[in-house]
Formats: sequence, C-alpha cells, structure tokens
Amino acid sequence: MNNVIKVIALAITTMFLASCATDPQLNMPSIFSDNMVLQQNKDVAIWGKAKPGTEINVTGSWGSDATTTADDSGEWRVNLPTIEAGGPYTLSVSAAKTSLTINNVLLGEVWIGSGQSNMEMPLAGWPPNDLVKDADATIAASDIPEIRFFTVVRNTAAEPQDDLSGKWELSSPETAGQFSATAFFFARKLYQELGVPVGIIHSSWGGTPAESWISSDMLAIDADFKAITEQLKEFGPKEKLYTDWLKEHKSLPAASSDNTDPLVGLDLFDEYCANPETAVEQWPVMQLPLYFERSDIGEFDGVVWFRKKLEIPAEWEGQNLTINLGPIDDRDVCYFEGTRVGAHEEGGFHQAVRQYSIPAELVKAGEAVVAVRVLDNQGGGGIYGNPEQLSIHPENNPEASISLAGEWNYMVVGEFKGGQLYCFDPQTADWRERPELSMALSAYTPSALYNAMIAPLVPYSVQGAIWYQGETNVGRANQYMRLKSMLITDWRNKFENEDLAFYYVQLAPWNYSDPEGISSARLREAQRRMMDIPGTGMISTLDIGNVDNIHPAQKLEVGERLALWALAGQYQKELPFSGPLPDQTEIVGKQLRQTFTHATGGLVVDKEVPNQFEIAGADGVFYPAQWKLENDTLVLSSSAVAAPLYLRYAYHNGSQASLFNGVGLPAPSFSTEPEIQD
Repeated sequence: MNNVIKVIALAITTMFLASCATDPQLNMPSIFSDNMVLQQNKDVAIWGKAKPGTEINVTGSWGSDATTTADDSGEWRVNLPTIEAGGPYTLSVSAAKTSLTINNVLLGEVWIGSGQSNMEMPLAGWPPNDLVKDADATIAASDIPEIRFFTVVRNTAAEPQDDLSGKWELSSPETAGQFSATAFFFARKLYQELGVPVGIIHSSWGGTPAESWISSDMLAIDADFKAITEQLKEFGPKEKLYTDWLKEHKSLPAASSDNTDPLVGLDLFDEYCANPETAVEQWPVMQLPLYFERSDIGEFDGVVWFRKKLEIPAEWEGQNLTINLGPIDDRDVCYFEGTRVGAHEEGGFHQAVRQYSIPAELVKAGEAVVAVRVLDNQGGGGIYGNPEQLSIHPENNPEASISLAGEWNYMVVGEFKGGQLYCFDPQTADWRERPELSMALSAYTPSALYNAMIAPLVPYSVQGAIWYQGETNVGRANQYMRLKSMLITDWRNKFENEDLAFYYVQLAPWNYSDPEGISSARLREAQRRMMDIPGTGMISTLDIGNVDNIHPAQKLEVGERLALWALAGQYQKELPFSGPLPDQTEIVGKQLRQTFTHATGGLVVDKEVPNQFEIAGADGVFYPAQWKLENDTLVLSSSAVAAPLYLRYAYHNGSQASLFNGVGLPAPSFSTEPEIQD
C-alpha cells in the first residue's frame, strides 16, 4: 500500500510540475481587447506579461507575426508590422499551451483625446444645463462601427501603473451617447474624409490641471514641481497598502456603459443610516455647509451620510413642510424621519438648489431626524451652499424657518477608485479604520493622472493627440507654457513617437467671475504661443463659447476644427485649417499695421460685434482702437496712443470673436506684447 501511495504522490507531483512548466501566466493590458483599432502601416507595439523566460508568439491575421521571450521581470513586447487600413482581423498571442485571441480588430488611424471637462463632456451632455447641440440627431445617426472608442475609467496613482480599466466600443446609438463629444466629431470628420477606421483612446477628467497629466520624471526638471515628485516616490508604497485595503471591501461598478447610469437607484446602507433609531453619537461632526475637501475628510470622491436632529414646534404638527438644503455636489437622497422625501440621483445637478416637500402625515411635534446621502463622483463635493440656504419651515410660511446650518453628524460609506465604488459598513465605522496616508492623492495631484490613465497606454502606437484643457491653470500663464511643453515632449518620448501630432483648443470665453478681466485671456495667449512647438496646432473657439457656461454646446465645430489640422498636417489634405494668425507688426507713425497668416479668402471683421481691438504704447496701457482693413492688413490707431507698440485682440475673459478669414475660421485671441503677465 505504501508503494501505491508513493506512486500516486509521485504522479501528482509530476503533474503539478508539468502544469507549472506549461503555465505561462500570460496576460495583456485591457487596451488589447476585442474591437480594438491598431495604427495602420506601422510597427505597432504589442506587450504584456508572462512567466519569465516564456516564449511569446504574436500573429496578426493580416499576415504579420513576431516572437519574443519574457524578461526576468516577466515583461514582454514585440513590434508587429501592420498594413493599410482594413479588417476585421484577429490578433493571436500564444505561449506554451495558453493563447489569447483578440477579435474584430481593425487597422486604421488611432488618436488620443485628453484634457478636462470639455473633452470629457459626452455626446449625451450633462443634463439639465450642459448639453451638446443637436445631440439627439447625432446619436441617432451614430451607427458607424468603423469608429471605435476606448474610454479610460478615471483613476489616480502615485506611481505609474501597468493597466487600467476600459473597453473598446463600436459607435452606435446605444454607445455613442457616452463618447466624448469633441473626440466623436473629430473621429467622424476623419472617417468621412479618409474613409478608414478611426480609433479614439479617450482619457480625460474634468477640472484637472495640466501637471496631473505629466510624468514625475519630466515634472522633476521644473523647480515648481520637484518637491511633490519626491513626495510621490515616498508615498507610492503607502498608497498600495491603501489600495489593497480598499479591495478587501465590496465594490460596485461606477463607470457608465450602454447609456446607463450605474449611480442611480443605489441602496447604500439607506435603511440603517436613514433610520431615526440609529445611534449616531459616535459619528464625527461636520459644520455645514462645507465641501468635503475642506473638512477632515480631505480630498475625496465618494458617499457620505449626514444626520441632524431638530425640534419640530407643536404648531407645525400636521402641516406640510419644506426643507431647503442649498446646492449639493453631485447627487443626493433626503430622508425625514426615515421616509424618503426627495432626491437628485442623476448627474448634472451639482449646481441645483435642493428643495423638498415633507408631507403633513410625517410631521409630529418634538424630535425629528433629517438624513441626507451625498454622492460625489468627481471634483469638490458636499452640501456646499450658504448657511441661509439650509432651513426647514412650514410650506406656506418661510418666515418661520429653523436653520439647518451648523453641526451635522456624518459617516463615510463609500469611495470611488478606478471605476469602482468601494463600500464601507457604517455599523462598524470601517472607513475610520483605514490605513493612514501621508498625503491626499487626487486628480489635482501632479502626475497622478499620468500614472493611472496614460502610463498604462504607453507605448500604444498612435498618430497623435487632441487636447482640450486649461481652465484649471488660469492664473498661471507662464508656468502653463512650461507645462505644455513638458507634456508634449513627455508624451512623444513615452509613446516613442517624436512626430506625435498635438492639436489643442484655445479656451472658449467664460466670465471667470469677471467678464472684463484678463486672467483667462493670458492663459489663452500662453496656449497660442505654444504653437511654436513643431507638430502642434491650435483652434480658436472665440465664436462658439458661452460666457455664462464653461461647457459650451457647439462641440461639432470644436471636433471638426481639430480634424482640419489633422487632415492638413498628418494626411496632406489641401484645405484651409486655421483662422488668421498674427504675423508681422509694423509701426507707421501713429498707426499699427498687423498682417496675418492663414488669411484664406481675406480678412473679415464682424461689425456687429463690439470692438475687440486695443493698442498700447510703451506704458503698456491699452485703449480701444479704431480699425480698418487694407487688403489683408489690419490698420489700428487711437487718439489716446501717440506711439503705438502693442496690439491686443479679444483679450478679456468674456471676449467675442470678430476677426475671421474668408472661409469663416476665427482668429484666436492674442497679444503682441513681448511677455505675458500672470
């Protein structure tokens, strides 16, 4: 019997070792998945991980193959030749007895779309206020399977990551509503003009600064960011401990897909937290109104329950009441005495003032409990209005109101991370037992978005990038010029493409609390001066902005104007692609004469728009200028400026476009001053 046992044990051991020997532990990043688009006519990078020493075979059904071996760290990569646009094809990756097959692959043109909220804004918009013009018709006509999007799920990291969350989706009425509107119109224009598949890798996050999208090794060369890059190096291992702790908890998907919103209709401990009998004396206290980020919670995207006790006067009993909570960022559900009385569960209502009705049958004299669940999935969050906006009163007697401002008990019950909502049990106050972190990492942290949302894409083969960002860097124009130069150089190095095109959007007008101020005009001028970097281009949106809405609706023009630059620059199409750009400035007596490039069809000034031209002398004081056109030269003068030196055009936060070329493309705002003042 013992011999039999030994034979069986030997057989099992042999089988186990054989299994280990043949298991290559083969995997690839999520960017390599069904429906992907690979750059045509290029040696494209294909990579992944496997057991060290494993031989990897990569085959494209268009007739290319390559072989490599996983290195000592388990990483492998090949450069696989592609042919002209077409498909569908398969991409097969095999090692030992394991193989991965990626189906429905197209060869075509691949671009990155990145930036902040105006790039992130989907075709479906953010109702009720931030909408895309003609969105319904565009979505209905979006059945273009040759256009494909890979939308990167928002995430942050202290160190470069090797993978991210997202999937390739074909354009259709079921999917296109969640695509970046600007990137969709860009892709559609390329597809219409080139007749080849177009793949967009969309990686953006609203409200984020340029420095978040640059690697730490690049940022470290700038004195303004050297210290934070050193902190991030030390913080990385601590962040991993925190991430591992998060993953021990139940999680829910938080990223939109198939035009559905996973954050609507959630039950996040509602019965327990809204129940008036639940003891909350041990919950911490927050003074409302207040953003989470200004409280002890700190930088945070997640879900917080708030509780407050109040005394209902005897004369209110049996009356309908009105509860006012002011604006809440982003979503909320409100309970009175354990009964739900109102909610804004959909996105897009972060500025809406909350006012809910409490039915008379719930109103009893004495102690009552108000419970509010606040869900913040990006940026600042919380019950953030003015103290006078928080109150409760009889429906027809607001003068008798009781203030709800001041102390509220609160409990964190969820946190967003990497496209998941991790849930914390309030009965155990689990969140308060989380690992300590030495710094608060957020979407505003330098390099945090590069690490989580760009690094895992490197070095995927792309033709170029389109970029719509800058609002968050207003007030730092000179620094922004350095940052943009670093970002472009960084991405070209990381994606191993020194010719990577970079086309971007000059900020649209917005009031910035002062339409006549010039803080955003200075940032726009910094953007314009970045056009000196080879392989870049900029479009103007002066004519399609909305001074009262930072998310203007005319995204078709934005996307198609970016596409014009790409069609001319990358695809050698003979077409006008830029509005007039300032060229030579000549001083003739008391006149300033300005010429322009890209004055296709001649210069045109819209006389219906208030005068946008100003000139200054050596003192730098600008005055409105009289203007006239002499062929393609703009001639300016002012009785207040005897010796003009400098010209400004549309140089205010709320400026309007008045200068165009003959094909209707607007000039950017600009200044001819030698330096920009922050």
